[in-house]
Amino acid sequence: MLTAGLLLGAGILGHAKSNDASQGLPDSPTPAQRSIEDLNYLGGDAAMPPFSDSVIDVDSGFRRALFNKGFAFRVISGLQYTQNMLDAPVPADEQVYVGQRAFGSSFVQPILAADLHQLHLKHAQFYLGGVWNWASWNPAGPKSVQLWALYFYKAYGEDRVELKAGYIANNMSFVGLFVGGSTATGAQGVYAVLPYEAGMSYFPLTAPSFNVRIRGPENAYIETAAQRSQDANGGPAEVARNHTGFRFIPHGDKLVLINEVGYLRAASADAHAAWVRAGDIYNTTPYRNEATGQPEPGNYCAYALMDYQLLKSGREHPKQGLYAGGSFMTAPETLNAYARYYEARLYKEGPLRSRPDDVLSAVASRTGYSRIFTDNLVSEGKTVWRAGTTVTGSYSLRASRGNYLSLGLSYVDGPAITPRVANALNFVANWTLFF
Repeated sequence: MLTAGLLLGAGILGHAKSNDASQGLPDSPTPAQRSIEDLNYLGGDAAMPPFSDSVIDVDSGFRRALFNKGFAFRVISGLQYTQNMLDAPVPADEQVYVGQRAFGSSFVQPILAADLHQLHLKHAQFYLGGVWNWASWNPAGPKSVQLWALYFYKAYGEDRVELKAGYIANNMSFVGLFVGGSTATGAQGVYAVLPYEAGMSYFPLTAPSFNVRIRGPENAYIETAAQRSQDANGGPAEVARNHTGFRFIPHGDKLVLINEVGYLRAASADAHAAWVRAGDIYNTTPYRNEATGQPEPGNYCAYALMDYQLLKSGREHPKQGLYAGGSFMTAPETLNAYARYYEARLYKEGPLRSRPDDVLSAVASRTGYSRIFTDNLVSEGKTVWRAGTTVTGSYSLRASRGNYLSLGLSYVDGPAITPRVANALNFVANWTLFF
């Protein structure tokens, strides 16, 4: 199915249909009546494209038959390729960053959702998803076939209060790491690893979590989660201990508390989009203290981010236009290899009148590596970078219905903590299909 979809997309690359819902900062869900979009991903700070933006027609017999029973089934699949353009590939046992050798990854993500109207529940959803994830370099994986989502969602008071309970990947619910707020076009470029170091669950990994989001007056909101921590040693260790993703509390993984406050205003004919948020991820799981060598609880990541629509392309499509944003994150140097993260971004939604759903972006970031961690490496006779700086330009295009292609170039100064390898110019390509 994936190969057929890629061939289909290549044949109709230049054809696009306008669809504002797939781009821009995420709106508050406000369904006026029962709709198939009640079965789309709800209650997060990132949006998936609507079912109308799918390789399978929203009015097909398959979609309508399932919807009449209160169900929707979709499959998301993707491919990624990364290659450093400045140097020849190194031997496999010498690779220390993505792109140092030709890197490929792929995923297939089946999702089943039910709106629970048979139980006479409104603004409710049962969500089940799995994932097959593969990467040519395991540290950038993890390679896995496992649960991705299994939770119950319910909204109250015209969606003023939203609850989620179950197995959740919280990178789609907190922080706001997707440029433009869409999973279709927002993952190109940089990678802020600090929230994941602190134990927050992320695709393709999941964890039990209880989330509450409250929308206040004047576009303000607060959101909190109580989540079981990911493994303190990272994604590959998490998969090795929890192959299926179903284990509720693997030994040693304790509680993560995530709290976020923000202001989120959707674009309209009379207002520019704005999104300001700040939060904290606190983990009670013991992490190795690099200064003492002993396990120690209390790891955390504090963050603050902002996105603002500088210019609108027109009143007819208020989400389209020029945006600017910035990010700051910090984590304790004693417990984390990556201790600081700064980012500045500029992106244009609908950069061409004939391409209203494309996104052009320029992102600059700097990651500060832990001084304690790098000093320990130096004492062992190893060479190190103290920080990594990345400048990325990318263009994400909607090739056809449900078919997205992103191409980018990323210059990286300090691509790995150790050894001190040469700078890289990575070519990055992502292809995502929504069935």
